[in-house]
Amino acid sequence: MTDTNTNHLSWDEWDELHNPPPAVTDFDRVVERAISRRGFLGVLAMGSAAVAMGSVGNLMSSTSAQAQEAASRFAFKPIDIATDNTIHVPEGYNWKPLARWGEPLFSTASDIDPMKGVSLENSDKVFGENTDGMELFAIGNAQVIAVNHEYVNNETNLPHAPEGMPQSLDDVKILQNMQGVTVMEVAEGENGWAIVVDSKFNRRIHHNTPMKLSGPAAGSELVKTAADPAGVDCLGTFNNCGAGKTPWGTYLTCEENFNGYFGSTNAEFQMPEDFKRYGIVAETRYGYEKFDERFDVSKNPNEPRRAGYIVEIDPSDASSTPIKRTALGRIKHENAAVVIARDGRVVVYMGDDERGEFLYKFVSNGIYVPGGDTSKLLDEGTLYVAKFSDEGTGEWLALTEETTGMEADEIAVFTRQAASKVGATTMDRPEWVAVNPVAVEAYCCLTNNSRRGEVKDGKLRTNAGGDEMAINAANPREKNEYGQIVRWYPANDDHTDSAFSWDLFAMAGNPAVHKDGAYAGSSNINEGNMFNSPDGMMFDSTGLVWIQTDGEDSNEGDFAGQGNNQMLAGDPVTGRIERFMTGPKGSEVTGLTWSADKRTMFAGIQHPDAPFPDGEGKLPRSTIVAIKRDDNALVG
Repeated sequence: MTDTNTNHLSWDEWDELHNPPPAVTDFDRVVERAISRRGFLGVLAMGSAAVAMGSVGNLMSSTSAQAQEAASRFAFKPIDIATDNTIHVPEGYNWKPLARWGEPLFSTASDIDPMKGVSLENSDKVFGENTDGMELFAIGNAQVIAVNHEYVNNETNLPHAPEGMPQSLDDVKILQNMQGVTVMEVAEGENGWAIVVDSKFNRRIHHNTPMKLSGPAAGSELVKTAADPAGVDCLGTFNNCGAGKTPWGTYLTCEENFNGYFGSTNAEFQMPEDFKRYGIVAETRYGYEKFDERFDVSKNPNEPRRAGYIVEIDPSDASSTPIKRTALGRIKHENAAVVIARDGRVVVYMGDDERGEFLYKFVSNGIYVPGGDTSKLLDEGTLYVAKFSDEGTGEWLALTEETTGMEADEIAVFTRQAASKVGATTMDRPEWVAVNPVAVEAYCCLTNNSRRGEVKDGKLRTNAGGDEMAINAANPREKNEYGQIVRWYPANDDHTDSAFSWDLFAMAGNPAVHKDGAYAGSSNINEGNMFNSPDGMMFDSTGLVWIQTDGEDSNEGDFAGQGNNQMLAGDPVTGRIERFMTGPKGSEVTGLTWSADKRTMFAGIQHPDAPFPDGEGKLPRSTIVAIKRDDNALVG
């Protein structure tokens, strides 16, 4: 390790520091052959990637009547880019902060002191830092938001500590408490939306909250510890990124870069072989292991195997115990997109956010019956991983004892290894998945891959499991700085079917800088709507897909003219994409949900560099904002 302050690294950079990720993927090779076979490569070179995008689905309309209908889908005038320190929304819309990092959830807590940070006694009673995925639940007459807090900025939370690194167990507990999940009631009053302080629903779930392991890994030797010899009782949820919502009213929070919390105080300790695949190394970015033995793998080698899951939370009961659903696999979960299939079974789509990892789905054995028992629906079923073919088709490969040669608990704990065994297609950082509520199709943001095309010692790079990744062309570009959105259509209009067809909804790019199709982007990308690094994605009730970005906002070089990170709306029928919102400088726009009456849109602003939302001289604070139309009409 160098003397780099790793607190400032993104999780992507953190992994790259320890295990340089591959930049080229098997997925690319697959698409290149498919596009080439249809004669589309020449068109791509001329800048018309939309032909390739429409090779399976019909994206673009041609008649004026269709164009007018498409325009009516967008109830806003698209906005320009911004490079300043605040939020911009279209004319006729307004925004206000709903919840800022450090705001009290309970009257016994006080707002954050920017000079002192958050006190230990307040740290589990205030709104956490770095808001991410969220969902709103209507519970009786109450509206309750559950929202993730992905990570913390050490220096701001521990201003007394050199480079923000903990100096004591109390420091560690502050950092642990400021992450995880907030569940809070919100209400709209004369001054807009606000937290309902002291609501019976309000709750902080953090790195020390008691939880249960459920599903194939529960009770396995792989997850037993000295503190939990039965392997069923665990503590905490980590690096909570995207989210999901079940039809029975529970919240699914997704553990992503959990590896960065576990380290070793023993330099001689030999890391287990499986740690490499998940990026677990001796030195962490938080230093928990120096003061909290639970995070020292030389003393508790099974502890990291109890993280990396999807956690189910009941937002209606603040005393309920969260449940880690191990049947959904142990990966760097981005989000969980839940849909009920035609036969009533539950399907959950999931991306594993790392270069060269995979796209998954889970299909329950049981059928969802409203009002019925849902306790085992996410415990009993089959986990699948995607394989994309060069014919614009694909297959979901079952991860079972027969296909992998692994036991059920091994598949649940070593999911990446199981997916490699069956020959899944390596992907470019699969982030949020979204399922269209008005059509049988699903989408996944493949956010970027700046190392695509590089080789090392004359050989292709691999992911951490050794799966070779070659250059190809759902991305016919050597370095994928911009990202793309892949879309698939389940065979027989059935999300449980093992077959699918696929295309690309959009290839992000910069037509102001590049004239070739590969880097300019697909034909539904232009100088007025261009963006890079699609990350978050949600459908509204009308079938518009909302795309949020977490990419380069330098507004220079390859990214000139793209401005700050943003949120855009896309029409799946026509392929049209328009910019709706821009975030403050340095921020990621992430997390999206709506009020029960659909008249308010809630969006998250994570890690702003600017003094947002309170203005000059104030502390930058991750914030949920409430966006409304001036006429109080529907916004989703």
